[in-house]
Amino acid sequence: MMFPKNIFRHWILIAILLAFSAAAKTQESSASTHLGRGYEALKQDRYDAAVEEFRAALKTDPKLTLRARFPLAVALFELKRFDEARKELQTVQRETGEHPNVFYYLGRIDLEQRNFAGAIANLTRAATQPPFPDTPYFLGYAYFKQGDLASAQKWLEQAAQAMPRDARVEYQLGQIYRREGREQDAKKALALSDQLRERDDTESKVRLQCAQKLAEGPSEQARKICDQLYDENSADKLTELGTLYGQHGDLEAALKPLQRAAELAPQSPQMQYNLALAYFQLNRFEDARGALADAAKRWPDLFQVVSLYGATLFKLGQGDEAYQILRHAQELNPSDAATGDLLYLSALGVARKNQSGKQYADALKFFQEAAKLKPQEPAPHRGMAEVYSLTGHSAQAAKEQAEAKRLGG
Repeated sequence: MMFPKNIFRHWILIAILLAFSAAAKTQESSASTHLGRGYEALKQDRYDAAVEEFRAALKTDPKLTLRARFPLAVALFELKRFDEARKELQTVQRETGEHPNVFYYLGRIDLEQRNFAGAIANLTRAATQPPFPDTPYFLGYAYFKQGDLASAQKWLEQAAQAMPRDARVEYQLGQIYRREGREQDAKKALALSDQLRERDDTESKVRLQCAQKLAEGPSEQARKICDQLYDENSADKLTELGTLYGQHGDLEAALKPLQRAAELAPQSPQMQYNLALAYFQLNRFEDARGALADAAKRWPDLFQVVSLYGATLFKLGQGDEAYQILRHAQELNPSDAATGDLLYLSALGVARKNQSGKQYADALKFFQEAAKLKPQEPAPHRGMAEVYSLTGHSAQAAKEQAEAKRLGG
């Protein structure tokens, strides 16, 4: 299991899941595979594939409004297919009622289509419970384009508080102050915007130097460079730093930023996953379970979270629970070989446990499941032969023993 380049880097997906997780848990579906693939495609910015998967999920179960139709609308938005995205969002609104996330995207579409009055109406409603930190920025920008400088200033100043490191906000404020004749304030805001852009450029250079040094191997020199990126108040930057360390095998150094990121964003599946993966790779399985347990329950359609949780339980010897979790992970992503291998091993383990406890019917069921998962493996057939022999079914025992021998066991 490799440390990902930027797991769940699509921050919009995380916000979707956070906003809708409670409602999503009440909906049952047989479309788990399409949902899992859709989320995977969305977080990798493969929007065409995401559209295809979410539409397939909806075809299987049209009631998946929150789990499939809303992220479908987001994928369409990212593809700039704004009319289609609006149609899906309006369907979500009819079926689930008003929600800030829906108003946010409707407002963003209005902005793209230069419907500034519509953008103001939708983003104002989104701003009652801002789903994303840039909500006041886009609302202020809409007011600015509409010519309402007082309202634009109000919302952009709120945006500056929500996103104090965003150069765009200060730039727009500078433009407003200048139009209002507040030249000193304008110069100050524009100067800060330039400083923020320069800081971003500097951080990009340090990030590159960090990656280059880490590529030579973990070292104190690499850590001196990389730790310049440590920002104890930014979960995103901490995650980026921890991921850089993790990609290059310095897992001990990765822990500090990832632990702090998880503290800053305890409800984020991204942050908990990243920390749990570092723990897992350090063989700290109890710590990994602690980081993942709640996330796996809250976001049951996120393959990486579910798969890592199942792998962690397997390492801890929690065979029965690991099997159930890993089986669901395979439903989400049937093509993942590592998950399939662990599911096979957990099925064998549960089968043997039941056999030892003389629960022969259950043992047989799990041996049969293992045989389906790995038809080329002799072990499940040897197990079935033993169970049949113990229960007096000599003919079936001989048949399974012969199959095991044929497969090389």
